[in-house]
Amino acid sequence: MSAIASSAAPDTVLQVQIEHGVATLTLNRPARYNSLSAELLSALQRTLDEISSNESIQVVIIAAIGKAFCAGHDLKELRSREDRQFHQSLFDQCGKMMVTINQMPQPVIAQVQGIATAAGCQLVAACDLAIAGESARFAVSGINLGLFCSTPSVPLSRNLSRKQAMQMLLTGDFIDAPTAKQYGLVNDVVADAELARATRDLAEKIAAKSSFSVRLGKKMFYQQLDMDLDAAYRFAGERMACNMDSDDARDGIDAFLGKRKPV
Repeated sequence: MSAIASSAAPDTVLQVQIEHGVATLTLNRPARYNSLSAELLSALQRTLDEISSNESIQVVIIAAIGKAFCAGHDLKELRSREDRQFHQSLFDQCGKMMVTINQMPQPVIAQVQGIATAAGCQLVAACDLAIAGESARFAVSGINLGLFCSTPSVPLSRNLSRKQAMQMLLTGDFIDAPTAKQYGLVNDVVADAELARATRDLAEKIAAKSSFSVRLGKKMFYQQLDMDLDAAYRFAGERMACNMDSDDARDGIDAFLGKRKPV
């Protein structure tokens, strides 16, 4: 069990459960379609920061309670105040949490049921991996309210082709789960009843790998994306040499050559 406290209290906006190296963070605002209030964003940021420095946690799952995965920002909260500074602070808070998902050493998997709209779709795109139930639907629908989904466009444009992302952003139309897989927004689509199990199986498969290699690999993957081809290969080669010097890689290769299971 991790040092991070697990919480399943029904009145907490974020429930945390940790088991066998996998932390499951469950959005718990079902009456508000799990919209990202300032309170929920703060809870996510605090928990992700704690997990980032916890070597006993190998993988993170972000799930949700209720009919929706996440309907984006809490519009009532956004409209409760008119000042731009408040709005800027809230969007900055959300952006910081999304960047944390990208930069933390553990892979993060979105477990998506129901709708994922606006910043909820952004959350799916920000995660390293995503599994969707067959009835899941996705949209960046702010444009329908006169609000272009600028912040969701950041990870969306890094998952989808530009034309696919722009069509979603300019029309606000929903896409279904198979289309989301075709576009590259999610990795797999499973029956709704199998969603939790399929996501857990993927998490446990990754958690069984060398944590040193997974952490090194995730960081390397995102860093090389912004490099030109020559620089990317030089950087990747340096990272592979570093990985080869690790005890995990030495034992893994020796195990393969010796036809035994690695330690």
